[in-house]
Amino acid sequence: MRVVRSLSFDEIPGQSRLFLDYLSDPLSLKNYYPNAVASPLDVVANVDTVLESYSTDRDTLCRALNEINIAAGAPEATLSNIDLLRKKDTVAIVTGQQAGLFSGPLYTIYKALSAIKSAEDLRASGTNAVAVFWVASEDHDLDEIDHSLVLERNDGLAKISYRPKRSTEGVSVGDIRFDSGVTGAVDRLVSGLPHTEFSAEIRRLLSTAYSQNDTFGTAFTKLILALLGRRGLVVIDPLSDAIKKLASPIYVSAIERADEIVAAIRVRNQDLEQDGYMPQVLVEQDYFPLFWHDHSGRRLALRHTGDGMFRVKGEKLQLHRDELLELARSEPRRLSPGVMLRPVVQDYLLPTLCYFGGGAEIAYFAQNSEAYRVLDRPVTPIFHRQSFTVIEPREARNLDHFGWGLKTLFKGKGAAIMDAAEREISPDLADLFADVEERIDTELNRLDERLSDSEPTIAASLARRRKKILYHIKTLRDKTLRSEVQKDETMRRRIDNIFDSLLPNGVLQERELNVATFLNKYGPAFIDWVYESIDLSDKGHRIIEI
Repeated sequence: MRVVRSLSFDEIPGQSRLFLDYLSDPLSLKNYYPNAVASPLDVVANVDTVLESYSTDRDTLCRALNEINIAAGAPEATLSNIDLLRKKDTVAIVTGQQAGLFSGPLYTIYKALSAIKSAEDLRASGTNAVAVFWVASEDHDLDEIDHSLVLERNDGLAKISYRPKRSTEGVSVGDIRFDSGVTGAVDRLVSGLPHTEFSAEIRRLLSTAYSQNDTFGTAFTKLILALLGRRGLVVIDPLSDAIKKLASPIYVSAIERADEIVAAIRVRNQDLEQDGYMPQVLVEQDYFPLFWHDHSGRRLALRHTGDGMFRVKGEKLQLHRDELLELARSEPRRLSPGVMLRPVVQDYLLPTLCYFGGGAEIAYFAQNSEAYRVLDRPVTPIFHRQSFTVIEPREARNLDHFGWGLKTLFKGKGAAIMDAAEREISPDLADLFADVEERIDTELNRLDERLSDSEPTIAASLARRRKKILYHIKTLRDKTLRSEVQKDETMRRRIDNIFDSLLPNGVLQERELNVATFLNKYGPAFIDWVYESIDLSDKGHRIIEI
């Protein structure tokens, strides 16, 4: 039995105003999202526009997709969808993410499932649609993807990290090959999990995907297809030579019109700021929308120095615009799009009807819609991926015990500890401190009344000191009550378990925990439960109680 509830994002701390406004009413932000629609099913109205503007050769694209997906062990459902994509009336529902170790955080899986569900709904309504996952293998920030977090058998959070010993700083993660150390990372993850009937299968899945001589990109592709390929997910790897060749024309266009793109985005950023929104990506005057890859594989930013010249950031090397254009035509692998251009490249390569992303992606789509406009591309609508917190039976019991909900946890672990101490461990001590604080406040009021008329200067000093006195009483109270909680091992363990499971490291579960935590306990049924809990019409954060 599963219970699904929804929590509005405006009740979750840390959300940007632009994201919340977009969730509330995307149609009111047409200035920033020109093709915004109210719901995923409404994108059907854009099908003709997408198909008419799509010029990439489908046969060449699908041959490349077959090569990528077959090499990763794709099941028949994936290959059938690649065949469907060959048809001229088929559109793509796209999502993507960095190639995180062991698939990275849970929201990667939720993104893919959101796209799969949208494509399924569209097919059911008569529109040929295929879910495509863009693996961001060109990204070069290894620090962001070289780890995964799981809950171990002792209920504690464990960070499993791995990077090859000879990995070169700044190289695209899809070009970084694993050494034998990856086997140890798999073993560290699996051996720390509670032993269940699914543990052997988890080890097999991870060992098959993450083996010596794979890369972060190929391993990620293998694993995501092993988990979701049976639902027809198609994976695209932008580092594929065939995909790079297909992207060559849009690279050329972006170089030719780079100045226009940058100027337009800078104006857009000013517009956002004037409307009270914070631009997601800083775009300075010397910004260039493409990265350059040197002969050692490093992905390096380019900066416009004027007169058609571009300097490689951190290097003395300079390249002329004509040299970049020649590279785009003859060696497109030497270039890759930055965050402002990547969605345009995705949607040039694919007949994209819509994209499912996170809050940050929604924010930067408000900026890069200008890149679409300058390059004469229809702006792709973006929807927020489904968002979940999974509450297991033990965590549900612990929350019930304290009378807490997920919103309670947003106040922080310290506040939760104080609440538990006041209500359960030492209510008499809490009452004593409250009584002392009230008495002190009353006596200070008496002094204030006496001094206000006769000694106004001293009365003003008393007002300042009152705050310090009450602050020190509160500090003493908090330290004492925390100490009481620390003495109660059962209570401390319960609170730690709640936060490690539901708000690990102070953020939503989906942003930290890896899917292996739940696959190890529930097997493939976990994926099914999440998929069945998707409601694309619900824009809130969904809470699943197992």
